[in-house]
Amino acid sequence: MFNRDRWKEILEVLTSNWFRTVLTAFGVFWGILILIILLAAGKGLENGVKADFRDIATNSMFIWTRSTTKPYKGLPKDREFRFKLEDVDLLKQRFPSLRFVSARNQLGGFGGGSNTVRGIKTGAYNIYGDYPEIINQEPMSITSGRFLNQNDILEKRKIAVIGEGVVAELYDMGEDVLGTYIKIQGVNFMVVGIYKKRSNGGDGEEGQKQIFIPFTTFSQAFNRADNVGWMAITANDGTSITSLKENIVSVLKEKHKVHPEDPRAIGYFDLYEQYNRFENLFGAMRFIAYFVGILVLLSGIIGVSNIMLIVVKERTKEIGIRRALGEQPGSIRKQILLESLFLTIVSGMAGITFGALFIYGINSLLDASGPVDMFMSPSVSVGVVMIALLILIISGLLAGLIPAQSAIRFKPIDALRAE
Repeated sequence: MFNRDRWKEILEVLTSNWFRTVLTAFGVFWGILILIILLAAGKGLENGVKADFRDIATNSMFIWTRSTTKPYKGLPKDREFRFKLEDVDLLKQRFPSLRFVSARNQLGGFGGGSNTVRGIKTGAYNIYGDYPEIINQEPMSITSGRFLNQNDILEKRKIAVIGEGVVAELYDMGEDVLGTYIKIQGVNFMVVGIYKKRSNGGDGEEGQKQIFIPFTTFSQAFNRADNVGWMAITANDGTSITSLKENIVSVLKEKHKVHPEDPRAIGYFDLYEQYNRFENLFGAMRFIAYFVGILVLLSGIIGVSNIMLIVVKERTKEIGIRRALGEQPGSIRKQILLESLFLTIVSGMAGITFGALFIYGINSLLDASGPVDMFMSPSVSVGVVMIALLILIISGLLAGLIPAQSAIRFKPIDALRAE
């Protein structure tokens, strides 16, 4: 199969008409190149979106209260109610598959007035009353000092962890931050830590302008008693928070005497469900990339098959002589298949090479220009390249099969008569 004379003949056949061979190979080259680029672009988008979820406990939901829309057990509609700290313990008892149930309270928000003062500088920030486990549910890293701990909760310490955006607005360049005091709505808090959010999303700058203080301190300082503004709930690995969501809401409705069919009283955001939607979207994009790429490749393979039919037609007399001299039909079939396979693989490998160079160039541009929202590190895996090679081999064999069968159907006497 790999003898020198056979491969010399293959090269002579394919180079006898360079222009025709190049045009035929271009179809396969273009199909593989399009497949590689589409898959790389899809992977770049997937990497960019998933970067926004990086280090977030995606198996989480956030839940809060709103006014009721239905009367229930003697209570009127449009009733306002609040979660309580005892609700956290209730959920932990009723749902042992929950990993974290974090009670939260909040001051400030988008468009709020100035609530933080340091010296003559002021700022408007989101102030969160939290428990230490919230750092496992939000993407942040402590760049200096520490985060909240359980002693802060028990002793109701007036300490704060502030974002780098807060530091930039309230402190001078190079000024020591840890151990200093800021005043939040008239209450002094000592800064014990500085954090940086790792999210690449569009609200990245706003995410650096938050302040975290112990939940118990928040409740005491700002008269929230045992009220809870909202809860961040994370399930254990292997248990979908989406599967628990309805039961969690039902338990809380029962606890606060809310009608079971009230659609508004308890609001929630299922992060896991949203994340899965992205996963399904990326799966659909990969399918489309393969579908479009293979269709383009198929058009190139059809071109190879057509050209091989023409080549066989041109070599009718040669095939007749070889048959008359005793060459077996299987040998002629093998020759045609190898020519088709060689042309397909060479052009396909050229497409893979150009695709790799294109991806390398895009990544170099991204590195030079800085991060782009929702798009980063386009790439294709080794597995994709192996699949592409497998497609090329199968396609090359299929492209040569019909011409090969056509060649061996010639009777030697008829082939010798061909002009």
